[in-house]
Amino acid sequence: MNEYKNKILSFYRNNKRMPSYTEIMKLIGFKSKNAVYKLINKLVDEGVVTKDSSGKLIPNRMIGDVPLLGLVEAGFPTATDEQSTDTLCLEDYLINDKDASYILEVKGDSMIDEGIKEGDLVIAERSGDPKDGDIVIAEVDGGWTMKYYKKKGQLVYLQPANKNYLPIYPEYDLKIAAIVKGVIRKY
Repeated sequence: MNEYKNKILSFYRNNKRMPSYTEIMKLIGFKSKNAVYKLINKLVDEGVVTKDSSGKLIPNRMIGDVPLLGLVEAGFPTATDEQSTDTLCLEDYLINDKDASYILEVKGDSMIDEGIKEGDLVIAERSGDPKDGDIVIAEVDGGWTMKYYKKKGQLVYLQPANKNYLPIYPEYDLKIAAIVKGVIRKY
């Protein structure tokens, strides 16, 4: 079963989409779609995948638990014990509400002073009203951006985290789509 699961998840990682039943049939070497159907039901029961309303496969957990070894000093070096005492599931750590969350790739450098660089991925969560200082995904006057949400009295505007950019004061429309909850950077 693990071999089948790994082949399907590997396909997902390589193709950025889940395979169709026909593709799973070829990938695993099954002779019928009925066998694929039974395998998919087992994977659904295990929590590896789910199905949307049209029956399309959606991966549930792509990242397993990773050992959490402890703290590392970003200042002066200190001795550390390398025994694994706990594990951490990155998906659970980064995403509070899976149904309300999505990931966006960052383009541009307007949030660089917050440490958000071009090419980073941000985890955004559709949620209630943002608070002053939250980083938001917003539609302002017909265009989309990621900035600090700022509110002073009745005045609401978007503030970049780069001194080379000016704040954005909406002329006629500002809609907050989501609040940024995390940043992912791969080196």
